[in-house]
Amino acid sequence: MLWLCHLLTVVTGYFLGSIPTGFLVARSRGIDIRSVGSGNMGATNVFRTLGKGPGILVLLIDALKGAAAVIVARTFFVPLADTHPSVALVPMIAALSAVLGHNYTCWLGFKGGKGIATSAGVLAALVPIPFLITLATWILVFALSRYVSLASIVAAAVLPVATALHREPLPVVCLTLLLALLAIWKHRPNMERLLAGTENRIGKPKPKANAAAESGNPSGTQP
Repeated sequence: MLWLCHLLTVVTGYFLGSIPTGFLVARSRGIDIRSVGSGNMGATNVFRTLGKGPGILVLLIDALKGAAAVIVARTFFVPLADTHPSVALVPMIAALSAVLGHNYTCWLGFKGGKGIATSAGVLAALVPIPFLITLATWILVFALSRYVSLASIVAAAVLPVATALHREPLPVVCLTLLLALLAIWKHRPNMERLLAGTENRIGKPKPKANAAAESGNPSGTQP
């Protein structure tokens, strides 16, 4: 039954994670979130485009679907593995599957979000103390910089360190390192904008170059 346990874990985790929350919430308002703002379907772009309410809703659901993947795996699939040594990997497989489902959702051509909220959900269910340390880091960096992307990148870098310092098992540390690298990889365009000084800040006007590019007028001049 071990193969069935792992198969069900991967499939369930992926499809829970693949629910395109931001896309669906924006579509309910008649907007294709992929064609506005940054084009990302995560909570930050929904927040900027539709406001606080929809943004918070997307954030919560994206986090909950990650946590749900881990909880479902522990509740239903771990018993299938019985006493096999790999049973400890089942929640971690669910966690990674959920994040990959969010980042590469099959419902939208395998293009999705950056996985920050979904990663937060799986980490809250899997390693709550390292998650709280990572969350505190995110809040601090965001409060100082007002950059969501910078806060996410720094928090991702802190995550495996916090997990290792908390003396979690090596497979868990490896998982958090993989999730961190995946999050940073998905933020490549943001890093380029941060270096260029054109990244958007929450609560502040968009840099002219970036605002012009998003509006389809790269020169920044009046049409």
